[in-house]
Amino acid sequence: MFHVSLRKPLLMILLLALGGCALAPGMKRDDDKQSDVDLPLMKDGQLTTGKVPVTPLTAQLIVERENATHQAIAIPKPDDAMEAGGYRIGPHDRLLVTVWEHPELNDPGAEKVAPDQVGKVVDDDGMLYYPYVGNVHVAGQTVGEVRELLTHELSKYFKKVKLDVRVMSFLSRRVYVVGEVKNPGIQSMVDNRLTIAEAISRAGGSTQESDLSHITLSRDGKTYPVDLMGLYEQGSGGENIYLKEGDVLNIPDRRQNRVFVMGEIKQQALQMNKGRLTLAEALADATGVNFDTSNPEDIYVIRAAQAQPEIFHLDSGSPDAMVLADRFKLQPHDVVYVGTAGVTRWSRAMNQLIPSTVGQFMTRGAFYGF
Repeated sequence: MFHVSLRKPLLMILLLALGGCALAPGMKRDDDKQSDVDLPLMKDGQLTTGKVPVTPLTAQLIVERENATHQAIAIPKPDDAMEAGGYRIGPHDRLLVTVWEHPELNDPGAEKVAPDQVGKVVDDDGMLYYPYVGNVHVAGQTVGEVRELLTHELSKYFKKVKLDVRVMSFLSRRVYVVGEVKNPGIQSMVDNRLTIAEAISRAGGSTQESDLSHITLSRDGKTYPVDLMGLYEQGSGGENIYLKEGDVLNIPDRRQNRVFVMGEIKQQALQMNKGRLTLAEALADATGVNFDTSNPEDIYVIRAAQAQPEIFHLDSGSPDAMVLADRFKLQPHDVVYVGTAGVTRWSRAMNQLIPSTVGQFMTRGAFYGF
């Protein structure tokens, strides 16, 4: 009778273990629609925690995502400071004024001074001081307009005034190019408007470690993604955006663009090529896949490196599902999780429970003589 009473709790333990291993740890199936654990996310502009939906990876989802990427980036256009009339002078620009036949009005020894020190600087208020004329407001005017203004004012003191105005240093309209370029630093916008590609070229070009697919443009307190590689490869001008004063252009390091693979597979990090990697490529490039214990119906992509984390689920039990995987583009720091087959989870639970449980059962059996 005692051995029957021991078999019942043993059977209950085995059934509970089998039921508790039905899913991958920390993950729910699509019918639950949410993650098990709370994740950090943004809500109403504040960082908080909450459940993350588990989204089935379907053809409709891929179509919606690809259409969204083809839409124009909503980057506010800069004010057109480079109008048809030419460059508009601003504060901190350095102007060289040359008055013919009146050397006393020109900078003494200008020919011996470094170019970045020649001329007169426009102050913070947009004012320029010139002998006889005094302070005049020149900010927002073209070189031609400043020439006419100074000619008119000097004509009150001199006859037949002829003068020339040149911008020696364009310091009022600057952008900052940082990251993986050969000469990071400040780039000035001169006669023509400056595009992203031109700014990178002026900075010496990108380095071998640059990732031109994930450039970021910071403007007016907001950051925008820019895919310049799309411009180079497809010839589309959609990403060749004009810069404005104060913009910060950051070219990231491609070595940071990795995708992490784990689960029923050797845990590893895969490098993205030119910022691109699909789910199918990640699964094909990964090594150490355990085909005996993995479950093709439980493949997840966890996208947590953003303000709103996302979890995608692919049921690759049928071969055509890999078409979806080949069209699903991964992002840097995505985690691809390959689930465990149900029989494997059951076997592992049994290996943990049976030795101790059966050992107790056999010990008591030997004690009671059965």
